[in-house]
Amino acid sequence: MKRKALWWAVLAVALLAGLWGWQRYTPKQAKAPAAVQRAEPVVELAAADLARVQARELLQSVPLSGSLRAVNAAMVRVRVPGELQGLTVREGDSVRAGQELAHIDPTESRARLQQAREQADAARAQIDLAQRQFDNNRALVDQGFISRTALEASQSNLAAAHANHKAVLAALELARKSLDDSVLRAPIAGVVSQRLAQPGERLPIDARVVEIVDPRQLELEATLTAADSVRLRVGQTAVLDVEGAPGRITARVTRINPSAQAGSRSVVAYLSVQAQAGLRQGLFAQGQVETGRVQALAVPLSAVRNDKPSAYVQLIEAERIVHRAVQTGVRSADEGDTLVAVEGLPAGALVLRGHVGALREGTRVKLSAEASAPAQAPSSSPAASPRALPGAAAAAVPARTVTAKD
Repeated sequence: MKRKALWWAVLAVALLAGLWGWQRYTPKQAKAPAAVQRAEPVVELAAADLARVQARELLQSVPLSGSLRAVNAAMVRVRVPGELQGLTVREGDSVRAGQELAHIDPTESRARLQQAREQADAARAQIDLAQRQFDNNRALVDQGFISRTALEASQSNLAAAHANHKAVLAALELARKSLDDSVLRAPIAGVVSQRLAQPGERLPIDARVVEIVDPRQLELEATLTAADSVRLRVGQTAVLDVEGAPGRITARVTRINPSAQAGSRSVVAYLSVQAQAGLRQGLFAQGQVETGRVQALAVPLSAVRNDKPSAYVQLIEAERIVHRAVQTGVRSADEGDTLVAVEGLPAGALVLRGHVGALREGTRVKLSAEASAPAQAPSSSPAASPRALPGAAAAAVPARTVTAKD
């Protein structure tokens, strides 16, 4: 009995200890979720993470690209068939206009010329014979010894001899021209860009031998879309980046093709390029042609996000992230950044730049001291106006997430 009473006493003590522990620890555990619920993540933003919506003067431009080519270029071709001889110029050699570059073996041309000369002499002799016969017949007709029909026949022979002589003279000129064409001369002054044949080859008519270009005058041949070609005008100025060139090059629109290309419906424009050392035919160039300027509210292009059905920006309102749909317009390059005109945003609003990434709408944000400083008023001149954006400091601390606790 005593042992049973002892077991009941131990059980009662255990129950009391458990009840006391439950009353002691249960309230604190219940308070923990409430504290966790009251803690809210806050994204701290630096000046480099933000941009301000401002009225800017945006440059309207037409993008273009293409290859440089020489305005004056010539391809030296073979005019008479034969063996190529005497070709010594190579790529990079300078030539003068009219300079002899090579020649075709003239043996056949000289033989044809000699043949034509002999035929001309024979035709001349036939004229002399027909002329004497006509003169004799005319005297005999006057004396009544022969009929007038014989005189007319001799007159016809004389006319035929003259015609034959003229035909032979024409053949003689062709033979002489063929001999002259056997010599290949440079049609323009410039530099040899291609050598397409070697001495000793037997070439047909119109075979290409060398190409000559004049590097002093270059132009850009750019292909434009139909919409961009409408905005282009002769005389407009372009700024180009040419591969290999140390700096930007100025060009001017000189010609616009009046016809669109079949299939692509694109239009080709030609821009004269400012002469500069190192520019060569075939180099790739790209740039923009200024077509006008417009005043509009603008933000950096990176601030406009397109991961939703419609374009939007991440706006800061009452220390919260708000997604605001926008309509974009003109784009313009400004000091290494691309600005885009937007509709649907108030002037002076703060938006997040693209490198921050997408934040959920309603996220709390905290601005650093530098980002909270008021922005300077923009200048009326685009060249003198500072970038009126709070993210102008390159050394600003990037965005980081902190947690606010009660």
